[in-house]
Amino acid sequence: MSETKKTRPFLRGLAVLLPSVLTLWLLVKAYQFIDSAIAEPINTGIRSAFIQIPKHFPQIANALAIGPDHDALAEAANAQNITENSPAWIELSGEVFAESVNTWWTEHAWMNLLGLVVAAIIVYISGRLVGGFIGRTIYKRLEKLMVTVPVVSKVYPYIKQLVDFLITDSDKPKFSRVVAVEYPRKGVWSVGFMTGESLQTIEAKLPDSVTIFIPSSPTPFTGYTITVAKSDTINLPITVEEAIRFAVSGGVLVPDHQALENGLKQESAKIEPPSDSEGS
Repeated sequence: MSETKKTRPFLRGLAVLLPSVLTLWLLVKAYQFIDSAIAEPINTGIRSAFIQIPKHFPQIANALAIGPDHDALAEAANAQNITENSPAWIELSGEVFAESVNTWWTEHAWMNLLGLVVAAIIVYISGRLVGGFIGRTIYKRLEKLMVTVPVVSKVYPYIKQLVDFLITDSDKPKFSRVVAVEYPRKGVWSVGFMTGESLQTIEAKLPDSVTIFIPSSPTPFTGYTITVAKSDTINLPITVEEAIRFAVSGGVLVPDHQALENGLKQESAKIEPPSDSEGS
């Protein structure tokens, strides 16, 4: 058995498992980032605010029966020889209550989801506010402020473009159809997406011209934008998703209805191996 046949099952296993494993890994890493960078600060703020209720709002604490455990407080006070209702007693009361809240929060791990819920609610409310006139006005002013900050202005526009491309539909390129065009030279055909009409100045020199986006492999989100005469394009009966898969795979993943049946076999059959007499 050759080395190729020995490694073929292993490569097949990688091809089957690697996409699923990488997808799960990315989801787990995304959750860990959101949990540590967003949910945990919110949870810390909620715990801190709850701990401050007895100190700053004693009436609310008495009405809700919120406060330190009296037995734990008395035991801690006796250990430190602190008299009741003294300034040290009040400070110790806050420390005991904070410790009890943090202990309870740790014992109930599901409370960590509260930060995610609050973050989701904040995102939803922000989306609702931006949908209105006042919200849009405030958002535009904040965006202008972000652009004027020296360091932020170099980073914010690119991050915004990336987020808009991944999440929103308004700023994504509208691919009306998939076409084939001779690019980068005559005789070389490339698969591209017709994005719309050409610029007015080009249209004056080249009537009935269209703009074509030629994706690059294996990253179809980058490529080249060209303008050609509409008559120089060939409409391809494939979807945008099929064309993207074709570009990502470097032409390996051909749509079933566009694949040539036994094309490679017929082509290879025409090439005969050299005879012994020719090789000698």
